[in-house]
Amino acid sequence: MRTPVHVVLLLLATAPAWAAEEPSGCDKFKWPFDRERAALTAPDRTQLASGAELAALPSHGITLALTAPAEAKLPSPPERAPKEGTFAGFASIKGAPKAGLYTVSLSAGGWVDVVQDGHFVKPKGFSGATDCDGIRKTMRYGLSAGPFVLQVSGIKENSISIAILPADQAP
Repeated sequence: MRTPVHVVLLLLATAPAWAAEEPSGCDKFKWPFDRERAALTAPDRTQLASGAELAALPSHGITLALTAPAEAKLPSPPERAPKEGTFAGFASIKGAPKAGLYTVSLSAGGWVDVVQDGHFVKPKGFSGATDCDGIRKTMRYGLSAGPFVLQVSGIKENSISIAILPADQAP
């Protein structure tokens, strides 16, 4: 099946408008992210397979191996359906060190679901930009002192660096 030329031209003409909606550059983040970017790019990140269970919140970054969404066996269906050709995965954390505000940061674009006590935790703040080496987005979540699952989906590569750290400042 061939795509009509006018459809292709229309898509090409509107592509710059889509790109313009995304902030570009490290100066576009809403709050400082130096700790998060350092954790995402550190050479000693813990390598995890999707479905890994951690006894405690990691104090440094992790690299999570991902699979096709159908194979990822996410514990909860993602709130946003992943696009075709992307990857997904999850890690279970048995307990946060204490209740509080935490940042979840990603090295690349994708969807994040934090699930605690069987419910999706809504982010209290979000910041992100393209063209910032080592970090793509960071969100702040209020977590209770208990187990939670971190799910990622819609990732273009088959692995992603993630940092889950106590937040220093309010959003």
